[in-house]
Amino acid sequence: MTSRSDQHPDSTTATTQHASAARQAITPELRRWIIEQAQAGHTAPVVLQSMRDAGWDEDVAADALEVTLQDHLNELAVQQGLPAALPVPEPQLDDSPAQVDCGDRVVSVLLAMAQPRIVVFGNLLSPEECDALIAAAEPRLARSLTVATQTGGEEINADRTSDGMFFQRGESPLIQRIEERVARLLNWPIENGEGLQVLHYRPGAEYKPHYDYFDPAEPGTATIVKRGGQRVGTLVMYLNTPEKGGGTTFPDVHVEVSPQRGNAVFFSYERPHTSTRTLHDGAPVVAGEKWIATKWMREREFK
Repeated sequence: MTSRSDQHPDSTTATTQHASAARQAITPELRRWIIEQAQAGHTAPVVLQSMRDAGWDEDVAADALEVTLQDHLNELAVQQGLPAALPVPEPQLDDSPAQVDCGDRVVSVLLAMAQPRIVVFGNLLSPEECDALIAAAEPRLARSLTVATQTGGEEINADRTSDGMFFQRGESPLIQRIEERVARLLNWPIENGEGLQVLHYRPGAEYKPHYDYFDPAEPGTATIVKRGGQRVGTLVMYLNTPEKGGGTTFPDVHVEVSPQRGNAVFFSYERPHTSTRTLHDGAPVVAGEKWIATKWMREREFK
């Protein structure tokens, strides 16, 4: 399809001159016009070009297009019975950078996937930081628990056969430094994160497929989300490299992330629903052992 004059926003939704000094207003009329174009089957690049031809600043037009279509898709999802979408952590990868400056450390971007949102980072932790986390966690390990969705408490789960512990947020200079780095990397406030959890998997240990969000249908969820709302993102940091096995897999999209010391995998989920395709597991360790540190992000301050 080619752009035609009758596909442009009218005078109430577009200016005839390029906006170089002031940002243009994103009006209800413009939003309605964008949705009409999407419903008519016009692709995003074509709609964007139409807006540019009508005099819209390209950056403003792109922002309006993205926000409007996201809102429209969310409205459709809610109409179909899905939970409403929530804001999620998101690294700044708009320009496809090879690296992200996190202040005290430069982190590599090894893989970025849009749907589901999965990003693999390299060099997030130094070898010394990995060793220090293991050393600090080891004396405090106990059989890993999972959230008891029936009651809002914790329980032993046969699907999770690791040992683990939680650090308090900001508990030590090491923990605080890592939390500040993660907050900068993912553009999410430190206070919205749960305490860092370290897990140890021996040969044969695993965490079978599961979701990290709290199921709204479970009776204990209302109690759980009082402490900061839903979980909206997960960062798994690998503290060592197992000899065999122990990858983080996403069965819905047939992706497996190899556990490499110092690297990490991030994924987010904008709504507590299987449509996010964030089903994942910690595959069994075949040989050697696996150490990881996990950071869960909540929608609000976690107290």
